[in-house]
This record gives sequence, structure tokens and C-alpha cells, in this order.
Amino acid sequence: MHEHELWLTALFNDHLAGLANSILNAVRLTAENPARPWQNWIVMELLVVAILMILLAVVRSGLSVDNPGKMQHLFELTYQFMLEQIHDVGIVHGEKYLPYFGTLFIFILFMNLIGVIPTFESPTMSPAVPLGLALCTFIYYNAKGIREQGLGHYLLHFVGPIPALAFLMVPIEITGHLARPLSLTMRLFANMFAGEQVILAFLGLTYFIIPAIFMGLHVFVAFLQAYIFTLLSMIYVGMATEHSDNPA
Repeated sequence: MHEHELWLTALFNDHLAGLANSILNAVRLTAENPARPWQNWIVMELLVVAILMILLAVVRSGLSVDNPGKMQHLFELTYQFMLEQIHDVGIVHGEKYLPYFGTLFIFILFMNLIGVIPTFESPTMSPAVPLGLALCTFIYYNAKGIREQGLGHYLLHFVGPIPALAFLMVPIEITGHLARPLSLTMRLFANMFAGEQVILAFLGLTYFIIPAIFMGLHVFVAFLQAYIFTLLSMIYVGMATEHSDNPA
């Protein structure tokens, strides 16, 4: 059982424990506590997915060229911002990567921000969530690099410009690539966890002015960390696909 089980997590464990155990058994895993298999980060992540699905359905139903609503304007601004960042990174034909980067940014942002709501917490406070996102980016940029350049040409990046030094460069390059998911994971997890702990600490001292200030800081960090994670993902894709003139 989670040390600080949220009320929503408790509902899942009280009524959907069997479902969670069935899913875990299907992939040959066992919960630490089969009576309470749901953890806060899983429930919060599912909640964010549900919120995004509802929000996007509402926005889509109200799309208008002549009279766009506020939410449509907000998503259009996000679209333009992401597109500008992709171009600034220098990715060739970067528009085709926009769905991944846009989804990544919005998903991380909402997961970071949900912790501001009382009785909820950010799922990115758990290392499993940033690690999963980091592995997605790791697989994504390597797959795109191979697709754009071909397996042989892509692997030449690991050799370096001097073939005689390949015995040195290959281990260094492999280590560098394997360090990227760890770096993405630790950066997002550490910042969100630290921010949450600071807010909880000050909530124990006072209940109005100081927590409000730190909640504002938490919102800023939520945006910043979502942006940094997405920007680094863009850079990795740009590095993996550079020197490629092949169309998608």
C-alpha cells in the first residue's frame, strides 16, 4: 500500500483491485500488495489521460475558422510555439515530428500541473513516469534516425569522423546515448519531487500567503520542465536525423 494513498487511488483499490491484478498477471507481474495494487502515479496518469481526452473532444467539437474559441486559440498558440522550437533546433522537415513533440509537451505539462490541485499529486514525482517518457524519446529518436538515414549510415555516427579511433568512439557514443534517458528521467523527477516537497513543507507552517507563492513557483516549474524535456527530445531527434535529405 502506498504510504500516502490519495482518495482517488483508494477508490481504485477498493473497487478495481481485481482489474489491476488481472493486467499485471497478464504480463507476468505481481503487485507488491495485491489487495492494494493501484499506486498514486498510475491513477494520476490515468486521470490526466481522461482529462486530455475530454478536453480535446470539447475543443474539436467547437473548432471554427470564423469564430475560434479561447481554447482553440490556446492550442493554436501551442502549435505555433512547438513548430517554432522545432525550426530553431534545425530539424529538417521538422513538421512531421510535431505530433510527437506536441503530445509529449502537453502530456507532461498536465501531469506536472495536476499536482497543484489539492488532494492530487503530480505523477511525474514518481521515477517510473519520467523514465517511461524518456524511454519513449530514446526509442523514437533512434527509430527516426534509422528511418531517415538507413541503419548503416546511422551506425556510422557511433564510429566518429576518424575510423582509426572507432575502438574509443563507439563505447563513448553508446554510453552517451544510454545516459540520455537517465538524464531526462532524473531532471524531470528531481525538479517535480523537490517542488512538491517545498510546498508541503510550507503548508505545514502557514496556509495562505507563502503556499500561494510557492504554488505559483510550482506552476512555473511545471511549464519549464515540460518545455526542457520536450526541447531535449527535439535536440536528440535533430542529432539523429541530421545530414539526411531523404523525404519522410
